[in-house]
Amino acid sequence: MTDYQNICERVCQAARKAGEFIAGQRETFSYDQVEEKGRHDLVSYVDKEAEKLVVADLREILPQAGFITEEGTVEQADGQVFRWIIDPLDGTTNFIHGLPPYCVSLALMEEDELVVGVVYEAFSGECYYTWKGAKSYLDGKEIHASTIDKFQNTLTAVGLSHSSKDTIGELLNQMEILLHETSGIRRIGSAAIDLCYVACGRVDGFFQKNLSPWDVAAGALIAVNAGATVTDFSGGNDYVFGREILAANPMVYSHYKTKLF
Repeated sequence: MTDYQNICERVCQAARKAGEFIAGQRETFSYDQVEEKGRHDLVSYVDKEAEKLVVADLREILPQAGFITEEGTVEQADGQVFRWIIDPLDGTTNFIHGLPPYCVSLALMEEDELVVGVVYEAFSGECYYTWKGAKSYLDGKEIHASTIDKFQNTLTAVGLSHSSKDTIGELLNQMEILLHETSGIRRIGSAAIDLCYVACGRVDGFFQKNLSPWDVAAGALIAVNAGATVTDFSGGNDYVFGREILAANPMVYSHYKTKLF
């Protein structure tokens, strides 16, 4: 029987190691070390080296597992039962500008089920984690989604993606609804952290589209195991690979769903 807790504890160590590397590099980092993978898509040697560190450590935990990674420093998973889903530095733009948060996001998927999720915020040193059948934790303390039950009192994290004009128009309409009907919105800059903030009740909801699996896998499991409702925009379960996610405390989830989608 797979010991998910033991795996999670070792993944936390790997995430912390990579996060400490990232924090150390931030002290001397300069913008001339930035590369453009595409328009509005930045990367640096820090992303790539952090991924190499993480991959090496995760190989020791589960040698038989494949990898789905953002930076592609390792051959990608194809047919393995276990797959690591890795973002070595989620919030790269924040990191480049010296603006927290930015984090290491590591998830383990068994077949089609998320079974371990770890997010380490490199600036604050906060570590969020969970595993199959467990609660969610922040630095050893159990965390829970918020209990706010009125949409008008919610605070929402909004993810902004560089996409088509039609998508931007839709998002602006959603933001207008939130500004008029709720306590406010926040643009945090890391989907993994957004989901962890839903998990610990710092925000009551989060949504974004045009995401990749490594952006959401770890944070989604942490949010679910903390009692949040996590779906795609249609209310289904295709949020890891479906490129869209809605997460909220269950008392207000239906309000987000009906008012925004």
